[in-house]
Amino acid sequence: MPPLLLMIILAILLLALLVPAGWLVLFVCRRFPLWLEAKAAGLNVSFLDLVMIQLKKLSPETIVGCLKVMRKAGLDVSIADLESHQLAGGRLDRLQEASIAVNKAGLDLTFRDMAAIDLAGRDIREAVDSHVNPKVLICPPQAARGGQESNAITGVAKDGVRLAVRAKVTVRTKIDRLVGAAGEATIIARVGEGIVAAIGRAESHREILEQPEIISQAILDHGLDSATCFEIMSVDIADVDVQDNVAARLQTVKAEADKRIARARAEERRAAAIATHQEMQSRTVGMQVKVTEARAELPLAVAAACQDQNLGAPQPFQHLLPSPRRWQSKPQPT
Repeated sequence: MPPLLLMIILAILLLALLVPAGWLVLFVCRRFPLWLEAKAAGLNVSFLDLVMIQLKKLSPETIVGCLKVMRKAGLDVSIADLESHQLAGGRLDRLQEASIAVNKAGLDLTFRDMAAIDLAGRDIREAVDSHVNPKVLICPPQAARGGQESNAITGVAKDGVRLAVRAKVTVRTKIDRLVGAAGEATIIARVGEGIVAAIGRAESHREILEQPEIISQAILDHGLDSATCFEIMSVDIADVDVQDNVAARLQTVKAEADKRIARARAEERRAAAIATHQEMQSRTVGMQVKVTEARAELPLAVAAACQDQNLGAPQPFQHLLPSPRRWQSKPQPT
């Protein structure tokens, strides 16, 4: 082998060895403070772990920082768990904040439960906060379709009076139901349905005005928080307004419709009477024509009778003579 070619091969091999070594030395220099921080926090993290995290294109600072906080919060978690969660699309910053809240609230949650909640799209920090401090939902919500505010939920009592109700629902998040359960929209929809049903069962709107707690009790008795991630603690009726009398308005509309029907029937009878009157006039004209024709035939009959010298005689009418009947004189005795 030529000496020049051998030197080139040796140079390439040396370069191939020096580049990883240089990268490793540089990585150790850069990650030494992080490794020292992990050792000071009592974490069993080696340089090999940091290298593997870097090769997986993850952030060693994020992994180590989240591991340190969770270990201090009493969670049994490893570097592999954090790597798997971040590779699955989870957010370690949410878990880091939530682990502190879980520790302070004394909740019995494992890392697997928190990771499942985070991967399900729920805000684990907000869920823990709303479990510790129940939040209030406005029913109906302030923002409605079209960007306009929705005033209230309306319902009609049995006496026909429509009421508008606004309520505040205090709910507590159930951590064990966060995965696969319904959310705030379902709670608000069910509460709205309960308000309409409670108003509809009232015999009079005065019952709702006198005792608004009828609506709250009806909502709490029906267990509207089933299959949701919330527990309804209380329902407070904020306002009740009287809108209008739907029954009276419907009766007015019905009376107007009946009046139009009566007018139509009267118009129909009037048209029939006019048609009958026209028909009678036509018949009268027809009878007058017949009378005129009879009057025209009378002179002809008189003329024919004079010509036949058959003007009649004082003798009685011969009942047994064939038609045409004629007046004939009896033969004179000889």
